[in-house]
Amino acid sequence: MLHTARVLLAGALASLSLLGNSLAADTVKIAYINGVSGVFAVQGEEQLKVFRAAIDAVNAKGGVLGKSLEIVSFDSKNNPQEALLMLKQATDQNIRFVATTVTSVVHALNDAVKKHNSRNPEQAVLLLNFNGLDPALTEEKCSFWAFRFETHADMQIKALALAIAKQPSIHKIYLINQDYAFGQSVSRGAREMLKAVRPDIQIVGDDLIPLGKVKDFAPYVSKIRASEADAIFTGNWGNDLSLLIKASNESGLTANYYTLLGAFFGTPTAIGAAGANRIKSVYSWHVNAADPTWEKRLVETRAKYHALSDMAYLPAYRTIEMLSDAIIKAGTTDPLKVAYALEGMKYAGPSGESWMRAEDHQLIAPIYLLNFAKAGQPGVKHDAEETGYGWKTELLVSAKDNVPQIKCEMERPVQ
Repeated sequence: MLHTARVLLAGALASLSLLGNSLAADTVKIAYINGVSGVFAVQGEEQLKVFRAAIDAVNAKGGVLGKSLEIVSFDSKNNPQEALLMLKQATDQNIRFVATTVTSVVHALNDAVKKHNSRNPEQAVLLLNFNGLDPALTEEKCSFWAFRFETHADMQIKALALAIAKQPSIHKIYLINQDYAFGQSVSRGAREMLKAVRPDIQIVGDDLIPLGKVKDFAPYVSKIRASEADAIFTGNWGNDLSLLIKASNESGLTANYYTLLGAFFGTPTAIGAAGANRIKSVYSWHVNAADPTWEKRLVETRAKYHALSDMAYLPAYRTIEMLSDAIIKAGTTDPLKVAYALEGMKYAGPSGESWMRAEDHQLIAPIYLLNFAKAGQPGVKHDAEETGYGWKTELLVSAKDNVPQIKCEMERPVQ
């Protein structure tokens, strides 16, 4: 009788194992390597909510090749070394697609994925960069195994520079950026592009601050005031932007801010009423530009995920939808074949047609220039983060009008 029980138990365990393997085979996992703790946790958590909403939409339509998509979160703490450990955990779990952001992290993972794939071609990994903005990632550091699903810093700086060029009252600009690859590229790009469109503008300051380390921006605001700058140009994000604007508000600084990430999660709350009509930001898209179908979708998913944001973070939707389409086109989840399927792919998203350039794996897409304005006026139906203020389109740069030069020499594996 004991023997019979053991046989039955063994059979049950075997069945569970087979079921587990079957369920795993029916799921395509995507590693989400981002900071979901520490000073930038709110940004990582809010981005994750949008990724989950994007995956829900794909799975509701049947998934890909009869499989469901699943996102698995790994906390990088926005640290390159920690991100490498998370990549190892993901590959140990046989996850073949990795979505990530933050330029320093993307640089580290970009190099690691290339090495991993050269050593383990049968377990290749595809890197999905949804917001690491350093142009080098699709230029001198470009890789066949990496795709960027957002316009890069120079493309966004160009849009800001075009807007500034139309403001004759701006004569002096102060640059303040975070001291890592992205912030350094913003400083360089701003100088170059402002000189090209408005050679009369004077750069009266150019500070680089340690990423996520500054708690009191009052000394920097004092320098800005002393420079008599008409505008501040910054790629700062998260607390480094929120605290900077807070210090500006407290000091009575009235200069306009031109930002790359002013519409990013958590920042509108810090901007508040004092930022009305003087905080400008580029963004991929926004809720007040949504058609009725997308508007309804965003409102419903915000309630479902209890989101701080309005869920209109387009890079997440692009990443998941284009990856899904590529898997279906390739007829397989093999990262090599999926990568070739992604090349040249068009994305008819809510912001207008975009495409993934095959030569460097850089997404070419429209860019919005937004103004922070009182909600309820024309163009500002929805506020941001329940502040009573929201984003209004001031300028839309089409994809075809913002195509950067190709600076990538890519080695391509044989299919």
